[in-house]
Amino acid sequence: MRSVRARAAIGATLVVAVALVAAGLAVLLVLRDNLIGQADLQAEVAAREVAGQLALDTRFEDLDLDDAEDHPVQVTDEEGRVVFVSQGLQAVSGTRSPGVSPVPSASVGATASPDGDDDDDDDGDDGRRPARGEVSSDDPDLSDGTATVDGKHADYRFAAVEATTSAGITLTVHAGAPLAPEQEAVDTVRGAMLTGLPVLLAVVAGVTWLVTRRALRPVEGIRREMAAITASEDLARRVPEPDSRDEIAALARTTNETLTVLEASVERQRRFVADASHELRSPIASLRTQLEVAEAHPELLDLPGAVADTVRLQVLAADLLLLARLDAGERPGTARLEVGALVREEVSQRAADRIPVTVEVTEGAAYEVNGSRGQVARVVGNLLDNAQRHAEGLVAVSVAADGRGVRVEVRDDGAGVPEDERERIFERFVRLDDARSRDDGGAGLGLAIARDVAARHGGTLTVHRAPEGGAAFRL
Repeated sequence: MRSVRARAAIGATLVVAVALVAAGLAVLLVLRDNLIGQADLQAEVAAREVAGQLALDTRFEDLDLDDAEDHPVQVTDEEGRVVFVSQGLQAVSGTRSPGVSPVPSASVGATASPDGDDDDDDDGDDGRRPARGEVSSDDPDLSDGTATVDGKHADYRFAAVEATTSAGITLTVHAGAPLAPEQEAVDTVRGAMLTGLPVLLAVVAGVTWLVTRRALRPVEGIRREMAAITASEDLARRVPEPDSRDEIAALARTTNETLTVLEASVERQRRFVADASHELRSPIASLRTQLEVAEAHPELLDLPGAVADTVRLQVLAADLLLLARLDAGERPGTARLEVGALVREEVSQRAADRIPVTVEVTEGAAYEVNGSRGQVARVVGNLLDNAQRHAEGLVAVSVAADGRGVRVEVRDDGAGVPEDERERIFERFVRLDDARSRDDGGAGLGLAIARDVAARHGGTLTVHRAPEGGAAFRL
């Protein structure tokens, strides 16, 4: 019952059941109203036929009542007394005459004929009664009742129509139409609905169950494959993608894309650990060797070399720590920075650079951004370090507005970066000139750190060809 298939089947069945019950009740009510309307029409027609004959002074015993068995007739006078009933009518209830309480029943023996006496005249007519020799054109009074005809008791629908004879006697004709056909039709339809409703609901539940199971079958395949990937830790595997273009296919594609990103992240982490171990091994081994030699032969101690190896270890450890924080999702600060002043300050602290750095910043201009001052300064410093390694005689840094942002560009006049290597150099531990980078103390992390910091500050870092012929790193 907790499965999606069961909940979908139950939900669909309940919705269809409510809709079918509501529709069935509406159909029954409309059918009943229509059938009662037909019975009203039949009763009115029968009453008007008899009223028309009475308006023409037809005697009661001469009335044409061919369908008296199906349409029993009762005639009352102005005081509500029964003056005529059709043949076979033994008892009747539910008939009304204007201004008179319902007559519960009437026997066949209470018959009479109009005698022509008329104590009333037309001067007392209230405007609702028909004129002499006419049938009332008003809508008939309709009511429910019962009648016993030839010993058979049944429900009827009665219509009351007034007619005035030429002698001025106003008679009310009550004619009935049987409700048995209406009741039988309603019962038949209700029985068919009650019989078909459970079958239809069973079909709806079964179809919903099957369709849902078929739709969710790929989900089970995805779940099994994900469980297998989790158990085997083999991120190279992928979940099956169905051929359909529905939400489940989109889920499978998104899952595979996530696995691809996760695999790349894990692989990058493995390479990072391996490269970091390799990079740390060399300065540590060199430093250990120097210390062991100094222990055995103090006069051979290379103190500057030991200090250089220690500094190299310190820089590498700081780089690895920063990369670890960036990979962990550390967010930059939101302090307001003036990039021009930051660049000038960073350059002023580089007194030991091999090539003096030229700063190109417009005086009086404000180039403000939000971020971490230490991390942005680290990016500028890494770009300047890279330029110092490869420049022949020029290193320049410029700050300018770039749309709604700030552009910092570091240029040199070195050999530049080949076009096919302009993305690879931002990968971790990548050095185009490995031997020279090792001698200079570079570990191939500076540009990777610079791009990661730029991305986390909502910026970009790319490399182009400088006008001086070397590389131009644009932040």
